[in-house]
Amino acid sequence: MEIDEILDSIYVLPEVAKQKLIDCIAEVQYTKGHVLLRADRIEQKIYFIKEGIARGYVSYDDSEVTFWFGKEGDTVVSMQSYVNNKRGYEDIELLEDCWLYEISGAALQKLFAENIDVANWGRKFAELELIKTEERLIDLQFKTATERYKVLLEKSPDLIQRVQLGYIASYLGITQVSLSRIRSEIR
Repeated sequence: MEIDEILDSIYVLPEVAKQKLIDCIAEVQYTKGHVLLRADRIEQKIYFIKEGIARGYVSYDDSEVTFWFGKEGDTVVSMQSYVNNKRGYEDIELLEDCWLYEISGAALQKLFAENIDVANWGRKFAELELIKTEERLIDLQFKTATERYKVLLEKSPDLIQRVQLGYIASYLGITQVSLSRIRSEIR
């Protein structure tokens, strides 16, 4: 996915403002298994996924709990670092070889201060991330595991082909055995 499409999916910027933002962005590539962001660090970079898939997880009681998947067009950011300049709680691991667009948080903050259009883009970005988090929380609180799996199939059917079932089970808050049962019931 090209950077113009990604930026426009958040908020359509005037061309001059968009170009200022693009001028601060570099394209980078990392291999499958690379940990892009680490817990207990203040992460200074923000990424947009051009190609590939990533997962966010938290280490807890000698296990990893997956809480997020990102794919083409999604943003990879430690919100705790981005918003509060504090150490993040999550690790972000690449599940495929990935091409990413990278921008430093400092460069983005500078653009926010200099350009109202880019600042509005940043506000819209934060609002969209809040809505995604709220939807995820509501799903976890009020939907059954089967309903959560169906939502995942509806929103991101390709994840089932691209992500290990153990990670998907963790994301859904169930065991891999339960996921297998749900999948066989749906077929």
